[in-house]
Amino acid sequence: MKLTKLEHAALTLEVSGRRLFIDPGSFTTALTDTANAAAVVITHEHADHWTPEQLDRILAMNPDVPIYGPAGVAAAATGYNVTVVRDGDTAEAGPFTLRFFGAKHAVIHESIPVIDNVGVLVNDELYYAGDAFTVPEGVQVGTLAVPAGAPWMKMSEAMDYVLALKPRRSFTTHEMLLSRAGKDLSNTRIRTVTEHGGGEFFPLEPNESLDL
Repeated sequence: MKLTKLEHAALTLEVSGRRLFIDPGSFTTALTDTANAAAVVITHEHADHWTPEQLDRILAMNPDVPIYGPAGVAAAATGYNVTVVRDGDTAEAGPFTLRFFGAKHAVIHESIPVIDNVGVLVNDELYYAGDAFTVPEGVQVGTLAVPAGAPWMKMSEAMDYVLALKPRRSFTTHEMLLSRAGKDLSNTRIRTVTEHGGGEFFPLEPNESLDL
């Protein structure tokens, strides 16, 4: 399985020529090569994780592609056929097995409503929790996508998250709010805790790939 990191929170995974798109949002360069999509996963409704324009680019080449997301995404994405998934659900999409965990976005501030959010485990290997630090119970995570910068988190929480999961591999995501210096700092911190747990850290930049 080939993982490619795009800008901000967007990821693609490829198996046997079929691709899974995760969270292509407003901070991600407009998608152009979207052929052979097996599925789209949208972890929550915020625009930095999905936009109608990005979704339309995928659907233009894959009109019947299944779209998975929590109830909040289905309500926000009116006009799109979103399959609602919840904590504990599993879906099969081409070569991908998708297991979903969690229910709510992390708290940004008490004045801001908490929305739906689901994390996804792909082929029992890659785990990405969206905008949350949900621990998937009973799962040994192979590769962990670790949020690096957001209004809802601080670095100590991301570090504790990695220490709790002890992934074999990790890389940072959710980075468009960070400067180059901020990215370098987050990479150093996540590398330290990943290696402490016996794993390996990969400082992936946008459009770089990793074979899982």
